Amino acid sequence: MSKSPTGQVTQNGYPDAVDVVSTVEPLAAASLLAAAADISLILDDEGRIQRARLTQADSQLEQAQAWIGRLLVDVVSPECRDKVDALLEDARVGRQRKWRHINHVDRDGQSLPIQYGSARLSDGRILAYGRDLRSVTELQQRLVDSHQAMERDYQRMRQMEARYRLLFETAPEPTLVVDAASRRILEANTAAEQLLTAGGRKPTGRAFNDCFDAANRNELDSVLTSVLSTGRGQASSARLAVGGNETEVSASVFRQDNQSLFLIRLVGRGLASSQEAQDNTALTLEALGQLPDGFVVTDASGIVVSANQAFADLAQLAHPNALLGESLDRWLGRSGVDLSVLLANLRQRGSVRLFATTLRGENGLQTQVEMSARALHVNGRNFLCFSVRDVATRLEEPATPDGLTRSASQLTELVGRVPLKDIVGETAELIEKLCIEAALELTRDNRASAAEMLGLSRQSLYVKLRQYGLGDLGERLDS
Repeated sequence: MSKSPTGQVTQNGYPDAVDVVSTVEPLAAASLLAAAADISLILDDEGRIQRARLTQADSQLEQAQAWIGRLLVDVVSPECRDKVDALLEDARVGRQRKWRHINHVDRDGQSLPIQYGSARLSDGRILAYGRDLRSVTELQQRLVDSHQAMERDYQRMRQMEARYRLLFETAPEPTLVVDAASRRILEANTAAEQLLTAGGRKPTGRAFNDCFDAANRNELDSVLTSVLSTGRGQASSARLAVGGNETEVSASVFRQDNQSLFLIRLVGRGLASSQEAQDNTALTLEALGQLPDGFVVTDASGIVVSANQAFADLAQLAHPNALLGESLDRWLGRSGVDLSVLLANLRQRGSVRLFATTLRGENGLQTQVEMSARALHVNGRNFLCFSVRDVATRLEEPATPDGLTRSASQLTELVGRVPLKDIVGETAELIEKLCIEAALELTRDNRASAAEMLGLSRQSLYVKLRQYGLGDLGERLDS
């Protein structure tokens, strides 16, 4: 154990660094502490700034030189003035030092957060030394933004779950959710409970086969096994264990939380009236019409045949009927390109997920959206269904390519040493390469669509791909 020059006992056997500084010549002491701080200020006993020193070149921190001659309390935000008084009092009376979080406001109105400590110099003046907290503040703000984005996504998921519950419970058809592994009923809607409840025992938790006549159980097992292995829905006839009514069992499979589940619909032959079917269809159409995400159906060429109000809002139209008969390409961001890419992928794969594009409104408003699509064949006709989600408010990371950042820095260093013509030429090549990479990414490496998007011939695009070493040049030109 030892004592500091002020008599304070230290725990590690060494004197307190700030106490040692208080015994050193003032300017030397200020230099010593400033070397370990981002900013240091020498103040008189009233708190007037006499000298400012920085350890790094920073345009915002350099504004501290303009504070010389002013009171420290006058160059901080109003809510921090009490902290400045406490900081100065700590140094005057020599009490245990505390870090004080103090915000300055620069000439542009931007906040400059500094964490200050203080010490009294041997000549009676006060040294305030601080650490720049801007990086910490930015991280805190990003954390808050991320939390708010998660809250919005969670609220959206809750709303979707509520809509699913409403659809599930109000569906007139008896509907079950069955675990594919145990074959036990996990959920049953109201219609299913009314049909399958026996002796006061509800169907939830029971084995699915127990709800049917013993003569049909093996066949139902085979149907479910086939649905699970192929992924395609199938139907079979079976007789209920309660009441003996013959029922059509329609089964399909879906995944949730990394497990496979069956969606089972029961339709009693001759019992489901056309009115019930119409009511069910009307309910589905109403649900799609009220979705918060845009939903639009087109024919095989992209002509709109149906849309909901959310999509009409994105297109800045008062009513969905105004979209009917128009090409979807009218509102997509890259006219003539995006729809072609979507149609080509739907013809090849049958579905597209999370296709990023922009949607142009009638009044010029552009919205960043993600589109998912599915091709359908109904009554001998081909249709395309598009789900459109507005992602403009989603939290996004600033997307600056590393290559661009590095090259910009290098090009700046060339000013004065290399002619401007050469610098501009190198910059043009960099931008050209980035545009080609972006076009290939947007079109999922479809060279023909990328060339059309860039306004190049396919031969010119392949020449540039070879020039910049991009893509697999071994592919045929017409691939």
